[in-house]
Amino acid sequence: MSESVEFKHLVRIHGKDLDGGKKLVVALSDIKGVGDNFAASTVSKLGLDPRARVGFLSEAQIQLVEKALQDPASLGLPQWFYNRRRDPETGESKQLLGSDLDLALKNDIDRESNQRSWKGIRHALGLKVRGQRTRTTGRKGRTVGVRKAALVAAAKQAAGEAKKEEKK
Repeated sequence: MSESVEFKHLVRIHGKDLDGGKKLVVALSDIKGVGDNFAASTVSKLGLDPRARVGFLSEAQIQLVEKALQDPASLGLPQWFYNRRRDPETGESKQLLGSDLDLALKNDIDRESNQRSWKGIRHALGLKVRGQRTRTTGRKGRTVGVRKAALVAAAKQAAGEAKKEEKK
């Protein structure tokens, strides 16, 4: 890296503003769909310094990183490294980023629901899908528990006294 490159506080890669002060691998893992290992392997395949700050990258290097994230097959990364292996619609393995990943996940859930599979039914009802316990967890904000008889009696007494005060 040359010292003549000007520091940029914000760097836009794949539609996401990345903090220029962060190291390259950490900043790339801030992009939805890019994990730590994927970012580290991408940076090493590109021959960039993983400890370099994103703000010091040149425009050519930023374009190189963005192209590599779009098409990881060009770097020679194995298919098991991608986040979308054997896509049900196309059958190919690919790496999805950002809103594309959200859309694919939503389509998968909708497909399961339309098939009325067990996973689809659980998703539709807002319940846990992967076999977790549900006896005590996953109650979505409702408080469930045993009310103490003394607390109930005290609340009734307080309500009764409040009504007496209103009548006066």
